[in-house]
Amino acid sequence: MYKRVRLTDTVEVPPRHLADVTPQRVKRLLQDKLEGRMDEDAGSVVSVVAVHDVGEGTVLPGRAGVYYEAAFDAITFDPSMQEVVDGEVVEVVEFGAFVGIGPVDGLLHVSQISNEYLAYDEENQQLASTESNRTLSVGDSVRVRVVTKSIDERNPRDSKIGLTAKQPGLGKHGWLESERQAATAATEAEGQ
Repeated sequence: MYKRVRLTDTVEVPPRHLADVTPQRVKRLLQDKLEGRMDEDAGSVVSVVAVHDVGEGTVLPGRAGVYYEAAFDAITFDPSMQEVVDGEVVEVVEFGAFVGIGPVDGLLHVSQISNEYLAYDEENQQLASTESNRTLSVGDSVRVRVVTKSIDERNPRDSKIGLTAKQPGLGKHGWLESERQAATAATEAEGQ
């Protein structure tokens, strides 16, 4: 889930910029330091959007820069357990598909895609059903639920997020539309 949050952090202003310690300079330093990284409470920092307060500078022995604590707003992404998200398949492998959900990828294991057996087609980079014409390929849009997560704060790209599509209303967008059409046709047939 994306959130706008108020955070505080400390940045080092190098000596060459000490004459220009403005909120804009501090914002750029915060962006360089935090964007693409994890905050243990807020999630993955997507963007630093505004600096509200820059404290007094602190000099540390043996360090050339001056350290400033700043209060700022950031856009973060932190998927919640059981949250339903839309994403795009970014890679297909023998054991499932990796789905881009915000700044991180989640694993949609082959056992969590469908009740049908899905064979891996390496040449076409897809998972294909042996029972129907359903396929899952790179670039496909999917709706999935977050069922497990283990966030790596030092390297968010190494975070492990487990996904499922084996619940009503989840799966490849094309599959969902054909299921709705089939349900509508069945309802109309019962009414006649």
